[in-house]
Amino acid sequence: MARDGAVYACQSCGAVQTKWSGQCPACQSWNTLVEEVGARPPGALSTTKATRVRGLQFTGLESETAPPPRILTGVDEFDRVCGGGVVPGSALLIGGDPGVGKSTLLLQVCASAAARGVSCAYISGEEAVEQIRGRADRMGLAKANVSLAAETALRDILDGLKRDSFDLVVIDSIQTLWSDAHEAGPGTVTQVRACATELVRLAKKKGVAILLVGHVTKDGQIAGPRVVEHLVDAVLSFEGERGYPLPTRSACSRWAM
Repeated sequence: MARDGAVYACQSCGAVQTKWSGQCPACQSWNTLVEEVGARPPGALSTTKATRVRGLQFTGLESETAPPPRILTGVDEFDRVCGGGVVPGSALLIGGDPGVGKSTLLLQVCASAAARGVSCAYISGEEAVEQIRGRADRMGLAKANVSLAAETALRDILDGLKRDSFDLVVIDSIQTLWSDAHEAGPGTVTQVRACATELVRLAKKKGVAILLVGHVTKDGQIAGPRVVEHLVDAVLSFEGERGYPLPTRSACSRWAM
C-alpha cells in the first residue's frame, strides 16, 4: 500500500502515477516507476499556502519596441548552431557523454562572450570554484570577467540570479540541483523537472539566457524525464567520434530556435 503523500514517477518519461505498477502506463517501459514521498503531481495546488490571485494581462502581437539582439558569444560554431547567437530569455539544454568537453566548451563560451561585454555567470554543482579557475587558467582564460559560483540549492541560485543581473548563465548540471519544496533526492525525476521548470520561468521573466548541462545515459539519451527536453527552447547534443581522441567540433541542434 502506498504511503500518504507518495507518488510514483517514471524514470523514463517522467509521468507521475498515484500507485505502483510494473509497467508505466504512459511510455510502456517496465520497472521504471520509483516512489517519491512528498512530491505532488504536476499542476497540483498546495493545500498549506493560500494562492495569490492575480489578473492575467494580455497584450497584442504588435510591439513598438524591437526584439533584443541575439547574444554573440564569439565562438563561431556555437553561435551558428544556436541560429546566429543565443536568444535572450531562452533556455538551452546541452547534453553529451561524460568527458566529451561540455564544461570546457561552456566555460570558453562564457569567457568569449564576456570579452564582448556580455554579463556571464557560471554556476557549477559538480566542481568547486577553484577547480573551475584551474581549468580556466589552463585554457588561458583566467582573466575573463566571468562570475563563478558553486551551488546546488535551487533557492539560493534563484535568489542570486534575481539579485544580480546577467545576460548569460550556465548551470552545470541540472541533475545536481535540488529544491527544498520536494523531499526527493537530487537527480530524481521530481527534482530535475522542478528545478528545470523554475529556471526556465526565470529565463522568460528576466530575459536571461540559461544554458543547462544535462547528463547522458549509457544508451546516449539525455538523463532525466523527457518533459525537460520539451521545457527548453532547444536541445544541443555534444558528441565525440569513436576512435577519435577529441570531440567533434560542432554540436547538433535537435530543435531549431
